[in-house]
Amino acid sequence: MVGNMDQLARTPNDIGHALRAARKQQRLSQQALATRSGVWQETISKIENGSPGTRMETIFDLCAALNLEIQITERSQGSTDFLEDTL
Repeated sequence: MVGNMDQLARTPNDIGHALRAARKQQRLSQQALATRSGVWQETISKIENGSPGTRMETIFDLCAALNLEIQITERSQGSTDFLEDTL
């Protein structure tokens, strides 16, 4: 993959945008990614549009198909409202 795909993701919408950007950067259609990942095209569309409730296994399947990985780091100086709501 060409370019830097480092993106901050704090919500399902953020993850969907990151996966869409990676797919488009690799010039893949949703159907081509579905074939490569084993994830239904309709599911890919929902994820890219920020649909909550996606299984982690599905996200990892898409990441593997796009040659991406997830890295967990400490929260940067952005908003902590979401985190505080879950505690």
